[in-house]
Amino acid sequence: MVTTNPFDDDHLQEECAVFGIFGTDEASINTALGLHALQHRGQEAAGIVSFDGKTFFAHRGLGHVGENFGAGSSHIANLVGHVAIGHNRYSTSGNSNALLEIQPFSSELAFGGFALAHNGNLTNAARLRSSLVETGSLFQSSSDTEIIVHLVARSHQDTVTDRLIDALKQIEGAYSLVCVAKDMLIGVRDPLGVRPLVLGKQGDAYVLASESCALDIVGAEIVRDLDPGEMVVITKAGIKSIKPFPAKQSRFCIFEYIYFARPDSVLEGRGVYHARKAIGAELANESRADADLVVPVPDSGVPAALGYAEAAKIPFELGIIRNHYIGRTFIQPTQQGRNDSVKMKHNANPATVRGKRVVLVDDSIVRGTTSRKIVAMMRAAGATEVHMRIASPPTTNPCFYGVDTPDKDQLIAAKLDIDAIAKEIGADSLAFISIDGLYRAMGEGGRNPDGPQFCDACFTGDYPIKLASGLSGKRVSHGNSR
Repeated sequence: MVTTNPFDDDHLQEECAVFGIFGTDEASINTALGLHALQHRGQEAAGIVSFDGKTFFAHRGLGHVGENFGAGSSHIANLVGHVAIGHNRYSTSGNSNALLEIQPFSSELAFGGFALAHNGNLTNAARLRSSLVETGSLFQSSSDTEIIVHLVARSHQDTVTDRLIDALKQIEGAYSLVCVAKDMLIGVRDPLGVRPLVLGKQGDAYVLASESCALDIVGAEIVRDLDPGEMVVITKAGIKSIKPFPAKQSRFCIFEYIYFARPDSVLEGRGVYHARKAIGAELANESRADADLVVPVPDSGVPAALGYAEAAKIPFELGIIRNHYIGRTFIQPTQQGRNDSVKMKHNANPATVRGKRVVLVDDSIVRGTTSRKIVAMMRAAGATEVHMRIASPPTTNPCFYGVDTPDKDQLIAAKLDIDAIAKEIGADSLAFISIDGLYRAMGEGGRNPDGPQFCDACFTGDYPIKLASGLSGKRVSHGNSR
């Protein structure tokens, strides 16, 4: 049996990353570096489209960034131009192995070439796609990103930016876009700012990226995050900001801080690493355990575990060691091999945990399958007690805004209470951070029920963007932007 991404099936998965740069002759090189820094956001495929003022050049391929644009690759040399955009894809539906699904998408429209890369999900994609097909549009992929291209192509507005605005006013959902057309780079965030997009500057060049860590790798400085609903248009004349949507309170995805983003990124003015440590400290204040060691489930649980250990005044130890050299795809010929797959990613450190009462800190529990195996691993290594602490509230609802989540009936916290989950995973005790505790850790003093500061629908069911009918319990089933 061939399994892809077998170790992350018990985490929520980010869908993709976008990167764009304007104003350097090494645009494609910088884009490849930026995508490399954003590899954690999508590992199915990578693509780059560049533009030299007259012609578009493109390469898209399955696999990691290094497999397509690494040392020895001839593709970068063929991607000439002073502007480029790139995309890392994480697929959840449709055919994840189809080359036609890989972004950025590029087309020749009435005004010339147009290329687009998208992070997010359109909640009204099925209705829009049906309408476009009924009126003659021909789709090459199952991605909702292609819907935006068709809407831009059909717009009767005069300028590229007005055509794009016209298209965006017809879509609903969460998105960050980077586009190239008519010798300009365009970046857009959805009106609630659910998905991230940061603006940077590298000398005379401007950069757009899903996270600030992608700016660091190309030597760019953070200028600012794009505002919710903002469009920036970058040309040789400079940068222009357009606000085509009515101002709304931001509902940035709080799971970016819990798990998705790289710890060294800064999003919305908050350092991700420090946010995770603060979450761990608040978790300790709420749910301290009488234990000898705090052990993170690596790597995503490490900052929260550090914060927990400091607040609880319990020693922090690496009681689990992670193998970082696992490929995307491997062969598991037997059922026993599949059952033991977690050991290929995590292995206990018996000399550290033997005879100890252990607090395990992880970022989330989705299905509960990995947690069960990790707890069993600690007991087999000699831990006398295993107490699980989770740096997010219980995940009880699917996400429809560009995150891969199981259907509601596969979310363990939607079916069982906390005591039952603890029994299911074999822990001596289990506690999640409260929703108000999560907001306090973010410096917000608690969740405002009349106008939450973040999108937290996976914990609360409070969806800030309306959903199509029939989506309350199941994630989006059509092809998405990944």
